[in-house]
Amino acid sequence: MSSQAHLSNGGVDLIAEVVDGALVVRYWGKKIGSDLSKFPFERSIPNSDFDSIQNPGILREHSRGWIGYPTLSGHRSGKAWSSHFEITEFNSSKDSLEAKFIDSAIALELELNLNLDSNGVIRMNYALLNQGDDYTLNELIYWLPLSDKARESLDFAGRWSNERNPQRRGIDVGRWVRESNEGRSGHNFTIGEIALTKETNFATGEAWSIALAWSGDIRYCIEKNYEGVQSIGASEILAPGEVILGKGERYQSPELIAVYSDTGLDGLAQRYHQHLRARTHHPTKPRPVTLNMWEAIYFDHSEDRVRKLVDVAASIGVERVVLDDGWFGSRRSDRLGLGDWQVSKELWPNGLRPISEYIASKGMEFGLWFEGEMVNPDSDLYRSHPDWILSEAGRTPPTWRHQLVLNISNPDAFDYVLQATSKIISDSNVNYIKWDHNRVLVDAGYFGKAAIHNQTLAIYELFKVLKELHPGLEIESCSSGGGRVDFGVVDYVDRFWVSDNNDALARQQIQRWTMQFMPPELLGTHIGPTPGHQTGRELSLSFRAVTALFGHAGIEWDITKLDSEELQLLKSWIDYYKAKRSLIHTGKVTRVDYPDDNHYLHGIVGENESLFAYVQLQPIKTSHAPNLRFTGLDRDKKYRVTVVEPAGRVGMMLIAPPKWLEDGATATGAALSEIGLPAPILQPAQALLLEIKAI
Repeated sequence: MSSQAHLSNGGVDLIAEVVDGALVVRYWGKKIGSDLSKFPFERSIPNSDFDSIQNPGILREHSRGWIGYPTLSGHRSGKAWSSHFEITEFNSSKDSLEAKFIDSAIALELELNLNLDSNGVIRMNYALLNQGDDYTLNELIYWLPLSDKARESLDFAGRWSNERNPQRRGIDVGRWVRESNEGRSGHNFTIGEIALTKETNFATGEAWSIALAWSGDIRYCIEKNYEGVQSIGASEILAPGEVILGKGERYQSPELIAVYSDTGLDGLAQRYHQHLRARTHHPTKPRPVTLNMWEAIYFDHSEDRVRKLVDVAASIGVERVVLDDGWFGSRRSDRLGLGDWQVSKELWPNGLRPISEYIASKGMEFGLWFEGEMVNPDSDLYRSHPDWILSEAGRTPPTWRHQLVLNISNPDAFDYVLQATSKIISDSNVNYIKWDHNRVLVDAGYFGKAAIHNQTLAIYELFKVLKELHPGLEIESCSSGGGRVDFGVVDYVDRFWVSDNNDALARQQIQRWTMQFMPPELLGTHIGPTPGHQTGRELSLSFRAVTALFGHAGIEWDITKLDSEELQLLKSWIDYYKAKRSLIHTGKVTRVDYPDDNHYLHGIVGENESLFAYVQLQPIKTSHAPNLRFTGLDRDKKYRVTVVEPAGRVGMMLIAPPKWLEDGATATGAALSEIGLPAPILQPAQALLLEIKAI
């Protein structure tokens, strides 16, 4: 059995070795390449410490001298609480590592599988097997070492309609913990945890990041112990007694995704994006322009009204129309009918097939809204099956948005939701479903045990079976907006609704940081109405359109109320999106480290064509903003820079703009990066769209 593994792929190295029966990860970071089998990794022995060097390894065992947070926590009726695993199998190649650990004294086996792909992305998973009496698992957490060059952490906080707010802080002695305990990833969920050097920005510097492929409760940690040893970790949060393994039973941990970059936060994002794009099931057909009807009609459904929206949508080039909440049962508000998945005969006396066929006759796909994991207390489903909700000890949990949570880990409830939704998909020729999840899970029990783990697995299975039954069906993950955007559900869905907030100024930040992990083609980005329904803010069509361009673009607006000029601008923007979506959905997300925080300069960089937006967020102190310097271009190529306005003129505050704004500019990538172009003076909440093409 080899004692060292040196994995190297995609510009990233991971070095691990077996020391005294423990697996020690010595290094994770930039490619080194040389033979390190004799490299002196061992540290000094300090005063008033263990008398010899301890190697607790990746399992961080108390029995091996680790006095920080362990990898495994559990017990067998109060015993078997302290493990001392020995490696019995250890195999590695240039891009994979497999290890098996056994602790015969407490009758547990642990398997580790780790792969490093061509994008430099690590995927690893644990499987814990119990060979004794019932074993209560408290936690099985992944830990990877952090270089002591990492001095700061970056993660994200938020709430409904204001997701993904960055928070950056120093790494100090102790443990920084970010948790999601909502039973879904949540609006305050960080998607991933990032450690970075003090100097790291978008374009330069080192960063280490992890993300757990899970949609239930999650814990992220960054730890620095008294020795100065730094680690980054993640785990599924298990409720007390949620996982009790009988003899021969196994717990499979959600996969961990770990990413390193030496080219800043953009380099980190690019590795995440390329990793997802390499999946065989990643969406490949052009992402269709989508009209969602929610902010157009809300619960006021009628076939005549929907047909009018469809007619206008078809005339401007929309490719997919989604009928949102309110089409089923007695659902005339958010207080009743949820769970009764039968088409309302009052609103749709002939069912949804006629409107679906009408939409198809216009050359568009038909999409439909569901929220199959929830139920209103005022519904036929709840009156018939009050025992189908997640609850504990006979209590009824408090409602949230007038909803309770349907227990889809109950086979009967699962079958009901599957059959009811599947029938409507078939009967109505539905190509696409928007699947919502509008509340948190509390007191979520089933047969007296916590059930969030099984509820999460059940929704994965439901999505999987729906896609098997309906080949070509696409699913959008919506959770009152951006409350279920994570690396677990991403393998079952084709799109995320990034936020319920369609206000373009708010969306600039929300989309900017969601793209730290998820590529643009997976992110629903819509032009909403003005004033915005969430903020009441008036914003120009030009600004709203440029903001929505950088994603899977669409519209959420009553377009029947637009005049001919506005409709022509929308059509122009849709045509432009269709022409550029291949670039937007395959290129490199680039966020320029612009010197003034009142602006964003961001774009998508392709091989010979790039698209940038210069965004004025709010007024600045000086008359002129810093020059526009474009990163990511080939320094030796010559480029032509031109302004494009697919949805109307950009508002400016000036007597005369820079000459290049009207005539265009020709320069090398080096000149555009180092000197840059003079910035025009924009009004607040405006965005200038720029094409940069190699010539």
